[in-house]
Amino acid sequence: MNTLKKCLPDMIVVALFAVISFAYFFVPVSQGKILFQHDSAASVGMSKELVDYRARTGETTRWTNTLFGGMPTYQMSPAYDSSDTLGQVMNAYHLWLPDNVWFLFAYLLGFYILLRAFDFKQSLAALGSVLWAFSSYFLIIIAAGHLWKVMALAYLPPMIAGVVLTYRGKYLWGFVLTALFTAFEVKANHVQMTYYYLFIVLFMVIAFFVKALREKQLHSFLKSSAIVIVAAGIGVAINISNLYHTWQYQKESMRGKSELVKGNNANQTSSGLERDYITQWSYGIDETMTLLVPNAKGGASAPLVQNESAMSKADPQVQSMLPQIYEAFPQYFGSQPGTSGPVYVGAFVLFLFVLGLFIVKGPMKWALLGATILSILLAWGKNFMGFTDFFLDYVPMYAKFRTVASILVIAEFTIPLLAALALKQIVDEPEELKKQMKFVYISLGLTAGVAFLMAVAPGIMSPFVSEQETQMIASIQGMDANTQHLIISNIESMRQAMVSADAWRSVVIILIGFALLMAFRFRKLPGKYMIVALAVLCLIDLWQVDKRYLNDGMFVPRSERENPHQPTAADAKILQDRSLNYRVLNFAVSTFNDNETSYFHKSVGGYHPAKLRRYQEMIDAYIAPQMQAAMGEISTKGGDMQKVDGRKVFPVLNMLNTKYFILPLQGGTTVALQNPYAQGNAWFVNKIVYVGDANAEYAQVAKINLQTEAVADKKFESALGQAITNDSTATVRLTSYQPNNLRYTVDSKNGGIVVFSEIYYPGWKATVDGTPTPIARVNYILRALTVKPGKHTVVFDFHPSSIRTTEIIAYISLVLLLLAIVGTVYVEFRKSRHA
Repeated sequence: MNTLKKCLPDMIVVALFAVISFAYFFVPVSQGKILFQHDSAASVGMSKELVDYRARTGETTRWTNTLFGGMPTYQMSPAYDSSDTLGQVMNAYHLWLPDNVWFLFAYLLGFYILLRAFDFKQSLAALGSVLWAFSSYFLIIIAAGHLWKVMALAYLPPMIAGVVLTYRGKYLWGFVLTALFTAFEVKANHVQMTYYYLFIVLFMVIAFFVKALREKQLHSFLKSSAIVIVAAGIGVAINISNLYHTWQYQKESMRGKSELVKGNNANQTSSGLERDYITQWSYGIDETMTLLVPNAKGGASAPLVQNESAMSKADPQVQSMLPQIYEAFPQYFGSQPGTSGPVYVGAFVLFLFVLGLFIVKGPMKWALLGATILSILLAWGKNFMGFTDFFLDYVPMYAKFRTVASILVIAEFTIPLLAALALKQIVDEPEELKKQMKFVYISLGLTAGVAFLMAVAPGIMSPFVSEQETQMIASIQGMDANTQHLIISNIESMRQAMVSADAWRSVVIILIGFALLMAFRFRKLPGKYMIVALAVLCLIDLWQVDKRYLNDGMFVPRSERENPHQPTAADAKILQDRSLNYRVLNFAVSTFNDNETSYFHKSVGGYHPAKLRRYQEMIDAYIAPQMQAAMGEISTKGGDMQKVDGRKVFPVLNMLNTKYFILPLQGGTTVALQNPYAQGNAWFVNKIVYVGDANAEYAQVAKINLQTEAVADKKFESALGQAITNDSTATVRLTSYQPNNLRYTVDSKNGGIVVFSEIYYPGWKATVDGTPTPIARVNYILRALTVKPGKHTVVFDFHPSSIRTTEIIAYISLVLLLLAIVGTVYVEFRKSRHA
């Protein structure tokens, strides 16, 4: 009974979090609608073959051929039996709430656990959870469908809570929370977010070390560190299957270093990613003001016409000349290529953060400040390239991640945490507030004052029209210079209006929060009522901004979301071909940013942020140029594929067994054309050229007849030997297809080297008549092997033995975690009985 009474306030808060989460999504949940998320919709396409295979066999395939000619599924569907078991525990933690609802609930609960670990009272911890969970970016990524990122961010605060508890001497619970939420965190499968938050852990551990030094408690610090390491190790080991195969895959992916030696390596990092690619999405230096004013750079890349403040400044003369002009210009005018919304932490939250820098004592404050500054500087990316280059070149793993602006998730953690610590200081020691009023006024000036300046002089956020937009206006035919100037001036005025309106809004929010603090300071408002009032204020503030980017209008009836993929007439025509395995190239979409094609066909293109590196290099040098040439040739020959010189114009596409092209027609329709030059599933070659390095292999692809010749690295010479001039009656026929198992019948008088139009990847095994046979890589990306004269059965199989080994380790670790949980609960039960 005492235990229940003790836990009752926490249970009430958890129930309140569930209510708040349901309230945010009340309309779509009550109407049975679901969120149409672009990234989630795209994942349906690339996962179609996996889903069908699982439905048919009950097993998980680790390879799919539906995008980029074929690739592992490790980073599409990291499903393992051990992680499925852990998934049931995670569902219980979410209280089995519906999707979207549980995302927000997990945000709230996770940060609540963290603040309770810092010894916050329930009410103040609940307020702090609101400050963190409703930060705009966390809702924006739900809308975008970045669900792995959502889960990773939700589990990080409770994981850090375990670390905090351990260093505060609560070893058992610290061990359990660290191990459990490390397991959750790693299973969320967003290494980038986990990696970024390790900076926070590092800074916090340093703070605990400094504290231990001051208090001469180094022994306790070392003991806590050992416990944290062991606990985190168990959490990691539970996910060893996913981690090992992700590590294995990244070596072959774009996140690994290229084997090509380029003439100018200055732009390439040690990871293989280009600096320009990594820093393409860099937060502008002045864009950092969105932490205080959400529309400091216009908000999202949505049309201007959707913003009320902007449209209040629309010029009727411009509208009459160009009725669609405000549809063409986005609200966002920052330096990123585009954005779904800003990083806004809350105006009054930022006020409390600044105040915390003055009134919170101890090394933890400096740790949080250091992490915040680090986050902002790195988010600037190419706008602060010297600092970024240092991290790209010298900090392990940093160069493996793109979209550097997303490191602001660190600031979105440290700012609300220090803000909550400041409130705790104020509530716990109200008399101190009287002595520190000058810091309150300084904080007011640094936040409300800056917002006020932006409100009355929004021009400080210029330029409001980019050079590219200016050029676009100048390119409009028949428009004189005066009219161009009128349009530019009007766009500037509209964007300034957005900045000013939102800046005034931040001023008001801060002043209301300041008034509540003053009411508490002069004992006009009890502390518990102030907490409730501030919670309502910050919730309203953040809720309103979040609804700009994740709102009821973005939800659709379940029927639309469950079956958004409808075949076109071109798709239907191709699907009549019952051949076991061939590829399709879709010219009617952005080929390498599309997974719709993969829903119906085995696509030459696709979208995945970490495709195989060699395939990307083939896209750059061969596939993309040959696509362009093919379009020109097909157009010139009026779509008559028999007249197209396909062997000369697009030999690599033929090598990939690209049997069909989908081309766009006027009116938005498409047509499917069969490519008579596709080389089929496999073929014998009469000649093979061995070269000494990747550069030579890469270049040689353009110099040989890919129908009769092949090129290979000399390290494969012992496996392949020399090609044999083959007879014209030799055949290679695919007789059975599964994504992870391909069976061929090979028949020839002379034998020799057979090239398969399948993507080479370590881990595939081959047998010829049941005898293991080495697989070689030829033509930079394809598989090949040697067969003897006669008729043979060749089988390629992809069932990595490493999965069984890693699963054993994972299950042992799960048992250890279970024993730790049971032991901790037993100890707590014994304590309560003797209390």
